[in-house]
Parts: sequence; structure tokens; C-alpha cells
Amino acid sequence: MNIQRSSPINITRYGRSRHKNHDFEELSCLRTSESSQSFSPNLGSPSPPETPNSSHCISCIGKYLLLEPLEGDHVFRAAHLHSGDELVCKVFDIARYQESLAAYFCLSSHENINQITEILLGESRAYVFFEKSHGDMHSFVRTCKKLREEEAARLFHQIASAVAHCHDSGLVLRDLKLRKFVFKNEDRNLIKLESLEDAYILEGEDDSLADKHGCPAYVSPEILNTNGSYSGKAADVWSLGVMLYTMLVGRYPFHDVEPSSLFSKIRRGQFSIPETLTPKAKCLIRSILRREPAERLTSREILDHPWFSSDIHASSSGYGANDKDASDQLVPDVNMEEELDTFFS
Repeated sequence: MNIQRSSPINITRYGRSRHKNHDFEELSCLRTSESSQSFSPNLGSPSPPETPNSSHCISCIGKYLLLEPLEGDHVFRAAHLHSGDELVCKVFDIARYQESLAAYFCLSSHENINQITEILLGESRAYVFFEKSHGDMHSFVRTCKKLREEEAARLFHQIASAVAHCHDSGLVLRDLKLRKFVFKNEDRNLIKLESLEDAYILEGEDDSLADKHGCPAYVSPEILNTNGSYSGKAADVWSLGVMLYTMLVGRYPFHDVEPSSLFSKIRRGQFSIPETLTPKAKCLIRSILRREPAERLTSREILDHPWFSSDIHASSSGYGANDKDASDQLVPDVNMEEELDTFFS
């Protein structure tokens, strides 16, 4: 497979480490009070963050400091030694990092897709650095309950633009969900797709896939209804519809605590749209969340929908105190975001 990229990434071989089985050059093992703080703003998610591994040593790799872990033992908060700029470092096995990052290498840069800033290669690990983010869309929607149409249109257009760019370049994203999109700035008006590591690189124009990859809340009906292949791009578009609905309504279009009941609702494809949404917003949701994959808009067609260019005036009863059931207007946390493999193994 030919791997190409419009803008080369700086890949540097890091010098031989002092310890045979460890690529880090240890600076200290101090458990500083700094590790309990974060350079990134706290969105105030209802679920408390995981406690960082207190045994992690602040370490140096090249010109970067690796601080506390953000996710397991492979994603770390990092800082540039000279500028102090904060980044995120993902650590991969060096024998597999090219396979894990193949989607980044074959995709041209896009303002709404996270970019690799540098790769450092150690003896057994590859250290991949990205710009930091300022919270994710899932936490943002949970905090806001739901978004006004003007704000949702600005953010969703960026989300759909990232997906369209991937589709145009022969990538199917497969595990699309709100949590995958993060804010580029503190004002939280610029969005980027955080990761391409679950993306599938197509060979040619055929986007047929057979694996059931994703999370239950966002899975499309055809993935549940068939043991054969399905259109990967159309399944991505369905996930976009779930995201749009959730941003505007404040809950998933299909929700149930029991996976079997949830999947039954998705298979039927029946959902309700609050009357408080504008007609163009309702039209866009219905044009995406269609049971038949061939009837859905493509990711590129979504960007041309008139909802994005219209003057949006939500009705006065659309937000806040007049909601029929405020307790229902809540995006569930992690329970709905388990891997599908759990239910189809």
C-alpha cells in the first residue's frame, strides 16, 4: 500500500536510551502537585475524571516532557521543553506504529482533523505528538444539555466537513461519535476530529465493510440487520445524524439501558423530533437518519443543506423551562459507548 501525505511529518530517531528496556530518559519520579492540575480547561463533565497513575515518572523524550497519563499507559500530557507549549503524546509499539497511523499518512491536511506535529522513534516505542485539545463534544453537550441551532450549525458543519474530507480521500471512520470530536481552542467554537486510528483505508471506490465496529448508540440499522457487507460511508453518515440529533435535542434518538431493546429501536428507525426545532433542522435530521443507506445524504451533500445558510430562529419555547421532560434531555455518559464486539462475539 502506497502511503502519501501532502505535508511531510517530521520523524526523528531518538538516541539510544540509557535503560535497555525503556525509551524514556528519566528526569525524576517526583509526585508533584502539578500532576493534579491540567493545562486543559475542565468542562465539568458529570463523571469525575479517572485518577492519573501516581506512579508515573515525569520523563523526557527528545525535546519534550511526558507528564501524567491521560488515557491508560499510552496517551500522555506533554510539554515542549523550550517553549512550554502543551501537547498530547500517544505511544505506540515501534513495530506497529506505521500501521496504526496509516490513515494520517494517506490523508492531506484539513483544518478540522487533528494533525501529527512530530514523531520520535525510540528503540521499542514511537512517540507521536499532537496539538492539545480543550475538551470533547460529548462532555460539552452534557454540560449544555443541548445547543441552540446557531451554535449547533457552526459546530456540526465542521464535523461534517472533516468526515467528508475523509470520505473523499478513501477513508471510512467507522467509530464516529461525539466524543471523537474535540475543541481546538478555549472559546470552543473550532472543532477537530481527534483520532484517525480506527479509520479503514479503502482500496478503490468500493466502501463495503463487513466488521461491526463502533458503539451501540451510533450504530446504523444495516450493521445490525445483516451478516454480510454494508456501505461504510453510509454508516458513517448515520452516526453523523445521531450526533446532530443529540446536539439539538440533548439526548440520543435511540436510547435504552438494555442493548437488545436499543438495537430493536435502531432497526425500526423510528424516532421523534421536537416541534421546537426549525423545519430545516428537522429536514436535515430526517435526510440523514434514514433506514435505507442509499436514501441518506452523503457527507458532502450534508454540507450543502440549506440549514447551514439559513437564518435560524428557534421558537421561544424551544429551550429551557418549557421542556416537556427535562430529565429526558440528558446525554448518557459511558454506558452507551461500549464496543459492538461485546454484543456480537
